[in-house]
Amino acid sequence: MRPAPEPFTELDARRLGPVRRYFARHPVVMDWVIVAIFVVPGVLYSLFAEQPHGSSPWSLVFFLLGGALLYWRRRRPVTVALGLTALGVLAIAVTGDTAGFEVAAMFAVYAVAASRPSRIAWPVLAIVVLALSAATLLWYDVITTADGEVLRQSVEPGRATVDRIVGILVTTVLCLIALAIGTNVRARRQHVSDLVERANSIARDRDQQAQLAAAAERTRIAREMHDVVAHSLTVMVALADGAKASGAKNPELAGHALDELTATGRAALADMRRVLGVLREPGGEQTVPLAPAHETPELEEIVERFRTAGLPVRLVRSGPQPTPGPALRQTAHRIVQESLTNVLRYAPLSPMVLVEVSRRAEPGADWLELRVVNQAGRRPGEGASADERGLPPSVAEQHPPGVPVGTGRGIIGMRERAAVYGGTVSAGPSGTGWEVRASLRLDLDPGRETGGRDDGRERS
Repeated sequence: MRPAPEPFTELDARRLGPVRRYFARHPVVMDWVIVAIFVVPGVLYSLFAEQPHGSSPWSLVFFLLGGALLYWRRRRPVTVALGLTALGVLAIAVTGDTAGFEVAAMFAVYAVAASRPSRIAWPVLAIVVLALSAATLLWYDVITTADGEVLRQSVEPGRATVDRIVGILVTTVLCLIALAIGTNVRARRQHVSDLVERANSIARDRDQQAQLAAAAERTRIAREMHDVVAHSLTVMVALADGAKASGAKNPELAGHALDELTATGRAALADMRRVLGVLREPGGEQTVPLAPAHETPELEEIVERFRTAGLPVRLVRSGPQPTPGPALRQTAHRIVQESLTNVLRYAPLSPMVLVEVSRRAEPGADWLELRVVNQAGRRPGEGASADERGLPPSVAEQHPPGVPVGTGRGIIGMRERAAVYGGTVSAGPSGTGWEVRASLRLDLDPGRETGGRDDGRERS
């Protein structure tokens, strides 16, 4: 059995360099890199830079808390963005400085835009920018350095200054850039994901088609085996019984029956080898030699074989005779063969068996009509020739009403064969016996030849 294909992943579809591929396969490493980008400079600034009002411990706390929140940006992007915004507002209010939270806000907005639709990303962006801008406008102090000393110039809260306006613009621009990049990344990921899903869907469909084809092939093999075994064994049993019955009285007839029995057995064996030959494992050792396609016997040969087995079969062709292709001809012959096999099996004493082949043309369709009908035979002393099921009394005794006669696979197989050519098969009692009718559309046969012969001949 062929192993299932490995699923096609997004990494297979993306053209990444070694560094990007590494981070794509190990996203936690990228989480720590982003945390380090925010925390390390902030911690160094808090520990070594001179700040007014002894605000260094608070700055350190805010940086560490911000780094902890940033680590979860992929898993809870909206929550992290809102949490960092609140922490940034608090940091500006306490320390008088943005403390690098505009960078943290940029990473948070990117995470939201890259993982959430625009209807969520834009409101989050508005909240982040408005909150940090308001805090900057209200509490950001202007810090300048002169002669190596750190000075703090208090400005009236809410008053616009160049530094405050620049801080607001920096926060806004960084967040807008992050939103644009994140939205583009999300759209690209969605496109790649759609391509991946389509590729996997095509692979699944291909495997399903292969499984369906294998199932159809198994069904075909089972149908062929049924036709070969049922037909050949039934004929062989009838020939053996005939040879046994006529052995003493007519040795020549018995010898002819045995010759026909041998020929039927060999033909059945060849058919079975042909059918089972398709079961070779692909790439495995060839156990059955390749041969040309099996030649379907003509209807006359089929009828003659059953006539030799003891059935009084008559073949009648009426109207212009079509010349179907090999496949449709095999279908028609298999239907006739299965019908005659059932007659030989369930009504071997039938006094009359008729096989009719005709052609029916109608607007938009050209039909090949088959009809196999038999009269239910009876042994000396038996009453009615057939019951309501079309069975002779001797067979009806073995199959009381309600007990199925046979497996039904033969009729199912005939209907499946006919359905390939848009046809139908009906089978049932005819009052005096059993009748099978089949219709096959000749215009659906790509291998047929146009025209036909009008012989109207009867063969008996």
